[in-house]
Amino acid sequence: MEPIQPEVMVRQVEALSTDLRTRTDLFTNRVSTLLSPAEWESIDTVILTGNGDSHHAACAAEMAFETFAEVTCEPLSAWRFLRYSPPLGRRTGEGRTLVIATSASGGTKGVVQAIERAKADGALTVALTGTPGSAVTRAADRFLLVDLEHPERSPGIRTYQASVLGMLLIALQLAEARRADSSEAAAAGLRRELAELAGTMDATTKAIKERCARLAEVIAEAPVVAMVGSGPNHGTAQYGAAKLAEAAGVFAAGQDLEEWSHVERFAYPVDMPVFVIAPPGRSQQRAARLAEQASRLGRHVIAVVDRNETDLIAYADAVLPVHGAVREEFSPLLYHLFAGYTASYTAQRLERLPFQADRSSS
Repeated sequence: MEPIQPEVMVRQVEALSTDLRTRTDLFTNRVSTLLSPAEWESIDTVILTGNGDSHHAACAAEMAFETFAEVTCEPLSAWRFLRYSPPLGRRTGEGRTLVIATSASGGTKGVVQAIERAKADGALTVALTGTPGSAVTRAADRFLLVDLEHPERSPGIRTYQASVLGMLLIALQLAEARRADSSEAAAAGLRRELAELAGTMDATTKAIKERCARLAEVIAEAPVVAMVGSGPNHGTAQYGAAKLAEAAGVFAAGQDLEEWSHVERFAYPVDMPVFVIAPPGRSQQRAARLAEQASRLGRHVIAVVDRNETDLIAYADAVLPVHGAVREEFSPLLYHLFAGYTASYTAQRLERLPFQADRSSS
């Protein structure tokens, strides 16, 4: 099998808007028949489990479940869920627990085991996957297929968006079923918002592509990179760090805004690149203060912000502007776009192949 080339990631990023346009309605229809009305109404707790990109997608989707559906939501890696989560029967809610187990390939052993454990505990299980007929679809009570047209082998970019989209649509369906004040028209409006982000994606990728290519010169010279964000974009920060590690072999860490300020700000080198992912929302002001702090410490600050933002960019060495308004719950769909570009261009500059495929077998 030929090794994956980093250029595939650029194609993947540029296919995201088409995927959103063409798959949102399809996935919405599948979600609508995923559970019975009584099952939807019974759910008061959601656990999102998976590994790697699937876990990062879960962290990105958590806020949507808690704000739209008003349920307790907990993203847990598959191993943590398997070995360290208490039995689901001990949870105090009166309703039922829904475990959504995500695996793009459908074959992740730990995710299959997580499904089996959840079923044994009496939870309702849904597998979210891009692969029909896979192991997770056979293990779970139900499955949501988030398949894509013309897939390519790549560090996950299109599959990541599909996972996030699937979770967001489940959150909206759950909100519609559980909340008496949530009309079909309101839910339909939120789904339209999701689909209409495709145009915003096109504008954003056009604005940031060359900036990411130039930024790769800085990232390629750095021994370590930090990405910080809070709320749903803590998931984005973890995802962005994962792409740099997978594609370019650069050690990168995703961290919460406040936690970075308490811990990683003390780390060398002082000129470490720090991506600050800060859409309009609950953490925007804190992100601006962090950018000021990071700049004062000598960090190379890269701002991933709304194009009209003014406070944070005053302290940034580089800006990756996001075009268009988006509610914070949906912001991970726009604020991760830089990650694939930056990872691809950094890998090309370092003459590396994704997943260390260029290393000698010796």
